[in-house]
Amino acid sequence: MRHFGHIPAIARKELFHQEPAEFDAGSPAGLLSVALGATLYSPATRPHLADDVLKQAARGVVSMVLCLEDSIDDAEVCAAEENLVRQFADLGAPGAELPLLFIRVREPGQIEDLVRRLGPASRLLSGFVLPKFTEGRCGPFMEAVSAAESMTDRMLYVMPVLESPELLHLETRHETLTGIARSVGRHRDRILALRLGVTDFCSAYGLRRSPDMTAYDVQIVAGVIADVVNVLGRSDGTGFTITGPVWEYFRLQERIFKPQLRRSPFMEVQAEKLRTALIEHDLDGLLREIELDRANGLLGKTCIHPSHVLPVHALSVVSHEEFSDAQDILRPERGGGGVMRSAYTNKMNEVKPHRAWAERTLRRAEAFGVAREDVGFVELLTAGLAG
Repeated sequence: MRHFGHIPAIARKELFHQEPAEFDAGSPAGLLSVALGATLYSPATRPHLADDVLKQAARGVVSMVLCLEDSIDDAEVCAAEENLVRQFADLGAPGAELPLLFIRVREPGQIEDLVRRLGPASRLLSGFVLPKFTEGRCGPFMEAVSAAESMTDRMLYVMPVLESPELLHLETRHETLTGIARSVGRHRDRILALRLGVTDFCSAYGLRRSPDMTAYDVQIVAGVIADVVNVLGRSDGTGFTITGPVWEYFRLQERIFKPQLRRSPFMEVQAEKLRTALIEHDLDGLLREIELDRANGLLGKTCIHPSHVLPVHALSVVSHEEFSDAQDILRPERGGGGVMRSAYTNKMNEVKPHRAWAERTLRRAEAFGVAREDVGFVELLTAGLAG
């Protein structure tokens, strides 16, 4: 699979200076963690789950989470597990193109039990999402994953969700974060990404952001995100990929503030109708939050609606300008440092301070590609929708 693989090859050549790389479940973890992109969540109770997975893969989804936790009622867990096992068997048809598939469990005991029940179909599974992750919950979860791996004879990745009240509350945050850092550090080879449970953060204080607000406008949430990135997202080799929070909206709500999308990028390519559609589906707020995610050190995003996937991927593509700057900074002859004007003559590139940014940018370029010089996110959105 590859990002934008659902659009014709000739269209990709017109859009990309460097096309997104191909990858699969066996690719290096460093590439997979960046390439997760918009991870689409689906309740495991859906009666046509297998068909849904195949349909979304054909539309450009590269990672999905089949959820047995908060998206379903407590009374539905057993039925959801049975449905999940049955639907996985239907996904095993030869030649079927599947996204990376993860199961979000509630408790450690489900992991080994589900892998046993999946049988041969477990080869389609990339790993598990571990909810309400803390140092105390790490041991039982990772022991269960190890036992499941011994049954499948293959690597199973995990994506812990950071959403516990202890992480939110100021008096316990430092200790909780330190414990999580110790835990994930011991299991670095299995940790594909860390996910943020911002809905749970808001729940602890009876809050819910409107479609006019991003997660970063809710200060108590923004503070937690900053602390998580501070401890777990460092560029010194100890950090992990941390994914952006879920955007909850997908239909027009009554607005208080003006739309957040400028007209000019859309008018330049006669895409005013696309701008209107994005605003009508509250996706202008999503686009702003995606930009803020990246500015704050997050990559990829938890998504609960298919309409959110393409905007996340389009805004993850590296611009030609970013790529040019990153390449200049990382040239071997720049190893001693220094400063130079960018090739676009609009900024300063300082080699040592910008090196970590440049390395991160080239990793994103491998996964999502580099746009041509005259291609922006509007063209990428338009092509993705047409594909």
